[in-house]
Amino acid sequence: MAGPDFLLAIDQGTTSTRALLFDAAGAVHHIARRELRQIYPRPGWVEHDAEEIWQAVVAAGREATAAAEGRPIAALGIANQRETTVLWESASGRPVSNAIVWQDRRTAGLCAEWRAQRLDALVAERAGLVIDPYFSASKITWLLDHVAGLRRRAMVGDIAFGTIDSFLLWRLTNGRQHATDATNASRTLLFNLRRLEWDDDLLAAFAVPRALLPEVRDCDGDFGQAERALFGDAIPIAGVAGDQQAALIGQACFRPGMLKSTFGTGAFALVHTGAQPVRSRHRLLTTLAYRLGGETAYALEGSIFIAGAAVEWLRDKLGAVAAAGETEALAAGADPRQRVYLVPAFAGLGAPYWSPDARGALTGLTADCGLAEIARAALEAVGYQTRDLVAAMAEDGGRAITNLRVDGGLAASDWTMQFLADMLPAEVARPAVLETTAWGVAYIAGLARGICPPPAEMTARWSAAQSFAPRMDAAEREERYAGWRRAVAGVLAAAAP
Repeated sequence: MAGPDFLLAIDQGTTSTRALLFDAAGAVHHIARRELRQIYPRPGWVEHDAEEIWQAVVAAGREATAAAEGRPIAALGIANQRETTVLWESASGRPVSNAIVWQDRRTAGLCAEWRAQRLDALVAERAGLVIDPYFSASKITWLLDHVAGLRRRAMVGDIAFGTIDSFLLWRLTNGRQHATDATNASRTLLFNLRRLEWDDDLLAAFAVPRALLPEVRDCDGDFGQAERALFGDAIPIAGVAGDQQAALIGQACFRPGMLKSTFGTGAFALVHTGAQPVRSRHRLLTTLAYRLGGETAYALEGSIFIAGAAVEWLRDKLGAVAAAGETEALAAGADPRQRVYLVPAFAGLGAPYWSPDARGALTGLTADCGLAEIARAALEAVGYQTRDLVAAMAEDGGRAITNLRVDGGLAASDWTMQFLADMLPAEVARPAVLETTAWGVAYIAGLARGICPPPAEMTARWSAAQSFAPRMDAAEREERYAGWRRAVAGVLAAAAP
């Protein structure tokens, strides 16, 4: 007899595309993965080939659905790298250029012009964000102004815009669905957080034609069905969320004050703030946490552009390690008396600094330093940057942060998580299954289809597989952190005009 239905999650990230098969309790039954090529046309530019992404989704999805061995798949959910921008032809679905990735900094000058026009206040009030190349609006404008004839075609509806989720929905449904969810919409600079709709004043300010834009739905909305020819069945698409919001859901952070941080290519901390948006005094982002069952939850977010990517830099650019996991042993063997700081501003600095022109720096080197100390500095940077964010969240929210739920690839490093706990200081809780992003959208899809329990039950079920408590002496903690702040100040000074 066949068992209960499966749930399929597409987790389309910055460095890979994955398809995961879950049961309704969140157990992983299969993971299919395809690497994603990174394209760097110029310094500071980062692109993806959207066609490569699509082909990877199809290949990974077919592998995962085959692993179901005939058991039904009740629903499909999509989590995606947010802010990454694709424009495609409405008639053919063909992208007009490579996708511009969230890390890309080519629009720094355009964003400076918008700030000079004093659009900051409008953006903060309506969208809850800051004007930065990170978000989609400047990427859209850049493409419209740099691809011949594109703006004219966009004005008459020949061109569609989407973040990766929207592009995949279009392809999965053979052009029947041009839609996105509220969390992805909230990352564009174009979405009104309170009215939950595209904002005409923001569209006019950034010269983005409304005809480009997808319909915005709840995370658990009806997003159509995947074409039968793709995965052998017409699977309902019932859950969509940006990857960080999906991880918040996967970590069962359904109550105000609950905080998670995902450590992948970058690192992203979100704290649930309740049913009303909270304005940050420390340049954190006000964003949608989720919209489920017609109810909206908001969050404050701190975005770190480079986390695990610093380890990849050691491996791929310096050839210092053969595998990313080697850095943990190197860090554990480093001389703890050294004070080496890596400020990984390879793509600028995110919250709370928001300096698109900042560039990376390695400081504090002595003749006794070697690869071990540099590897340790790369991992320590995760703890220092997260403390920057958590301190800002505590001040904005008026409450101390004593517990942080973690996930993502770098969360598997015990050494890094212990240093994080020491630096905050707070308890760092790691679940047994780190696939929280994929599980978040699988859960949304299962909730929409009636096979997953409600959020309150998910919150009660959550438990940590391992926790890390602070062990570092307070004086050493503050001395190390003060050194980090000096290193960041140096980087910011070097980036100043």
